[in-house]
Amino acid sequence: MRVRNRIGGLLAASGVAAAAIAVMAVPVQAHHSFAMYDVQATRVFTGVVTRIDPAPNHLAIFFAPMNDERTNVARDEAGEPIVWSVEMAGSAQMARQGVSVNSFPPGTVFSVGLHPLRNGEPGGTRDGGLYRCPDRTPPEPGLHCDTVDGSVPIGEDPLATPTD
Repeated sequence: MRVRNRIGGLLAASGVAAAAIAVMAVPVQAHHSFAMYDVQATRVFTGVVTRIDPAPNHLAIFFAPMNDERTNVARDEAGEPIVWSVEMAGSAQMARQGVSVNSFPPGTVFSVGLHPLRNGEPGGTRDGGLYRCPDRTPPEPGLHCDTVDGSVPIGEDPLATPTD
């Protein structure tokens, strides 16, 4: 009887250990909510990269939007560039699409659509295509990189259509 209880106890303990290992081996699929973004609104920007944050879960491009004339970046009352951020897929996925710290260095001109943050902060999540303008070739006034000869599309989607 004692042997049977010991074997049963060992089997139960082994089962618990195996279940714990299996649970830990499953990749975490948790993800944040997109409730912070206004998915009913779409803004389209042509901007100049200031930096890229290559976080594994979401790559973010920080950029200064260009003015409508496409001659400079938009500035605040103090004369400082206004900096926005656009959150995208993970860094590995974006690198496979051609977006990385090396391929979008500071000074790169690009166009992107985004769903803005609901709280009014200058940021959002990508909506639609992304286009990189050729070096030192911004688009014509009021237009975006998708209209420039030699621009590079990232992904297959067209540039989003603004709703505001």
